[in-house]
Amino acid sequence: MEILDGKIVSAKVLENIKNESSIIIEKAGRPPGLAVVIVGDDPASAIYVRSKERKARKLGFHSEVIESNSSVSDEELTSVIAKLNIDDKIDGILVQLPLPEKFDTWKYLDMIDPEKDVDRFHPVNLGKIMLGRTNIYPCTPSGIVRMLDEYNVDVTGMNCVVLGRSYIVGKPMASMLTNRNATVTICHSRTKNIPEILSRADLIVSAIGIPGFVKADMVKDGSILIDVGINRVDTREAAEEFCTSKEIEKFEKKGYAITGDIHPAAFEKSSFYTPVPGGVGLMTVAMLMDNTFRLFLARTGS
Repeated sequence: MEILDGKIVSAKVLENIKNESSIIIEKAGRPPGLAVVIVGDDPASAIYVRSKERKARKLGFHSEVIESNSSVSDEELTSVIAKLNIDDKIDGILVQLPLPEKFDTWKYLDMIDPEKDVDRFHPVNLGKIMLGRTNIYPCTPSGIVRMLDEYNVDVTGMNCVVLGRSYIVGKPMASMLTNRNATVTICHSRTKNIPEILSRADLIVSAIGIPGFVKADMVKDGSILIDVGINRVDTREAAEEFCTSKEIEKFEKKGYAITGDIHPAAFEKSSFYTPVPGGVGLMTVAMLMDNTFRLFLARTGS
């Protein structure tokens, strides 16, 4: 088994952006601009946004974070997005999800100018992804494909299973794999006989948010296991059941541990796998920066 190392690959992505951008920024007369809109006080969202902002500033990007509490009105939030759509300093707009329940998520995602939609969740961009008519993809699926390419994994002809049907990971991931000539099955909460379906898979992408859902007896020898799940466990019993030894050690210090959707024992049967943490999550942030840079290139004609 070999690790698909998100730390190594994400560092390469960021280094490539830094190397390419220096001359182009000078020519364009401004840096790439990323704006993140965050509503409410979700702790996980706040952590992600800070991470994105640090990465953007480290690359020399112009970075804006527009924060609002959950009492913000529809009119105010609409106005924020409308202003960003016409702001020449901003190339990429991201609405941090999830929004508080009272907001209609699709209303605000649909408002983003498709040419500034850095997450690629606008219906126009999702349609282009399905048709294979774009070179900018949602950050998490794009990060997965980038890792597979880095390790020379060709999915042509593979039997691939995607666990989860969200527009954030599952559906675009299935389209991207299909466009690379894989045969793809999407499983979800209503799917029957998931263990049987998984047992035939050459490659599994799990994005369902259930600790240790994919167990060793569900996967075949030599399979490729891509774990998108980032799940927090708060008891020692759960940590010992679902986490790697390294995360169990962290539990002793922090009182919690992080694990994915795929049980660590399943990795022993794989040819390649992504660890949690240290895998897909790092790639998601790196590809956000890559998407911002690509949108900047398109908007400046560089």
